[in-house]
Amino acid sequence: MTDFEYYKTLTIGVIIGASLTILGFYMVKPSPQNHTVTPKSNFAVVDTYKGCDILQWSDHQMATYKYFLDCSK
Repeated sequence: MTDFEYYKTLTIGVIIGASLTILGFYMVKPSPQNHTVTPKSNFAVVDTYKGCDILQWSDHQMATYKYFLDCSK
């Protein structure tokens, strides 16, 4: 076995070993059991007008607001 073949084999072995180690740590990682996600709404009631709710809609990625009347009551 020449030096080139030895280093090539050693490099491949290190890469495979590191990959398996990373995969093992990823598989053993504990998953969150009691993690509850609260949904974030884009709508908020800001006022009332003649018995209707005024809804404010906002896009979280841009600083724009749009307003709607909700008279479904």
